[in-house]
Amino acid sequence: MVLNKILALLYKIIYTIYTMTNNLSDKDKKAFALIRNKIIHYGESPTLREINEVTGGRSPRSASLVINRLIASGLIKKKGRNLVLVNTYKENSVSIVDVPLVGSVACGTPIFAEENIQTYIPVSTRMVQKGSKYFFLRALGDSMDADGINNGDLLLIRQQNTADNGDKVVALINDEATVKIFERTRDAIILRPKSKNKEHRPIVLTDNCMIQGVVVAVLPEDLY
Repeated sequence: MVLNKILALLYKIIYTIYTMTNNLSDKDKKAFALIRNKIIHYGESPTLREINEVTGGRSPRSASLVINRLIASGLIKKKGRNLVLVNTYKENSVSIVDVPLVGSVACGTPIFAEENIQTYIPVSTRMVQKGSKYFFLRALGDSMDADGINNGDLLLIRQQNTADNGDKVVALINDEATVKIFERTRDAIILRPKSKNKEHRPIVLTDNCMIQGVVVAVLPEDLY
């Protein structure tokens, strides 16, 4: 029930942001993401230099023009010398952070781990722990479908290099990523599938497995 409410809220947040940023250029979207996260996390707006770093601008005027466009779009406003967010989420009483979508992860045969950020997805701070880093991966395959992870689902991952038995983990195996259920024995690490497809088999490893994170939420593929 709680997850359903959060998902409904996420859909509303994403729709609001999408409609307000749809006409922005890519560099203006990057600047807005930077400004929003800096204000939410640190209570201050970024410097002109920081804005130029994400937009490719070369002068203070370049950053100022980006800010003016964001003000004109209704996403931010000036308060004295600082920038503040326009409270488009007031009725929801919610804070959000941008979590990067960094590619796809196999739920079957491991695939090459994509490191490039494809986009940012706004997530309620109710879903993340303060002080931890998160990223999204898209699931591929059916080796975890019996555990509620279907092909195309978005996996919210808390970044960490350790796991407990029973955790759903994203693991790198020889530079390839896969999601499985983690199990450590005295002599090996076992990555177990949980699938209706009986062709999938556990992967038994010794020292060539690197944990990248733990799955904390499974979101529907049409979220993005």
